Amino acid sequence: MSSPFSWSTNYRHPTAWDQDFPPLSLPDMLAASATRNGSAPALDFMGRHFSYAEIASGAARVARGLQERGIGKGSRVGLFLPNVPHYVAAYYGALAAGATVVNFSPLYTVAELEAQVEDSGTEMLFTISAAALLPAALAVLDGSSLKQLVVGSVAGGLPAAKSVLYRLFRRHELAALPDDPRVIRFSALTDNDGRADHVEIDPGHDVALIQYTGGTTGTPKGAKLTHQNLTANARQVNAIDPDHDAGDRILGVLPFFHVFANTCVLNRTILNGGMITMLPRFDAKQTLEAITRTKATALPGVPTMYQALLDHPDLPKTDFSSLRICISGGAPMPAELREKFVAATGASLVEGYGLTESSGVVATNPYDGPVKAGTIGQPIPATRIRLLDREDPSKDAPAGQEGELAVKGPQIMQGYWNRPEADGDSFTADGWLRTGDVATIDAEGYIRIVDRLKDMIAVGGFKVYPSVIEAHLHQHPAVKEAIVLGVPDAYRGESPKAFVTLEDGFNVAGEALALWLNARLGKHERVSAVEVREALPKTMIGKLDRKALRAEMKA
Repeated sequence: MSSPFSWSTNYRHPTAWDQDFPPLSLPDMLAASATRNGSAPALDFMGRHFSYAEIASGAARVARGLQERGIGKGSRVGLFLPNVPHYVAAYYGALAAGATVVNFSPLYTVAELEAQVEDSGTEMLFTISAAALLPAALAVLDGSSLKQLVVGSVAGGLPAAKSVLYRLFRRHELAALPDDPRVIRFSALTDNDGRADHVEIDPGHDVALIQYTGGTTGTPKGAKLTHQNLTANARQVNAIDPDHDAGDRILGVLPFFHVFANTCVLNRTILNGGMITMLPRFDAKQTLEAITRTKATALPGVPTMYQALLDHPDLPKTDFSSLRICISGGAPMPAELREKFVAATGASLVEGYGLTESSGVVATNPYDGPVKAGTIGQPIPATRIRLLDREDPSKDAPAGQEGELAVKGPQIMQGYWNRPEADGDSFTADGWLRTGDVATIDAEGYIRIVDRLKDMIAVGGFKVYPSVIEAHLHQHPAVKEAIVLGVPDAYRGESPKAFVTLEDGFNVAGEALALWLNARLGKHERVSAVEVREALPKTMIGKLDRKALRAEMKA
């Protein structure tokens, strides 16, 4: 391909922009790494190591177990899991069996999980015997068309001594498995010889992952990411790292169910034979301890994580000498936060940008600079960008002016699951993905996001949909009207805040409404406050005017 950009002579990534990524499936990617690095550690889970050979064997046994239970090409297999070894085996195993993986956040409520299970047609769901997850999964098993539930044991993935202590002292965090033929233990599923039937995969057309997102509207939709989308993005991210052959030790604290971690932590590290230090959830103290213990070289994260690390009292005694690169995404990185983190750790911290629809990554600042504060850097290899006219997206924005960022590249999704109408809204007629973000591009190809067309709220790297929260608010008998906006939050980047009017005859305080509402939302969706007003702004035709309220809040 040839670069259409006048700034190509100023390309700062350490590899050519103009390159191709041959078709590659995820199972073939894992197999190639296992062949090259069989005895090398692939995972470190709380001090227990799993080699590449063990990861490949575990995935093969999952694949065989799935095939024995009727799962194959055309099946959807859900993962309702935190960062535990079961995730890696289930992810690559389901793909090797020919199935499509569907990621579900452990933060989902039962209603959210059930809705997406139904929408995706998920037949089998993987989870673990944690009290925070298993009851929700069992409720969905009873309340949806889900056919089978596979349950793993957290203790089974720990080192022997820690496993014993977990069973002795943390039983309150476990949930009992019911005597139900639809519920299968992970150990029973994988009790086989691992000789799965070979499945022919077409990397460019076969969907590997359905990843739910709000897209360019507020209703969650499943982005269809092919094997080639995901392996190409892993290779693109690998290509922009000048030291990717130096033996990566990546800290996996971002949740694997999120597309950022799927590409930048899981697939990319497996591709290049590095080691992932997995933590089940982000905890600042455990993260700092893991950096010292494993001599981590890379830490992908979101701004709230870096702020939490800076705020922790153990920061001064942490050995950051091995940490060479931190990649921030999911939400804008405040310049002051970046400067403080770099000064405190000595690590390089670069900001990037991507979407679920782009398999994770579109652009980053160069690892070795120059980093332009407030920008998302330059496009990664083979990624084309343009700015569309905000009023008429069928044409480009006027030269030198801001416009809606549009993207093309091998990582761009196939489309949305069962949403052809959404595809029409999200792609231009000539196949460019409309991001919904308003941007500028300077003469050197550095992109600056200046506004958002879409209403999603970025909460610590997670996307929150105002319409979901508003729908819950309208279930309260006192609420007449509701608008939810993102407001600045020093820790999470943004937090949802609700503005409501009340029905006649009701007198309910905002604090009481917030307590009622937050009990019905996922943790990442909870509002910082509910403000009760006499009236909310409306358009000339009487619709609630979100834009006017947002402008008022900024004034």
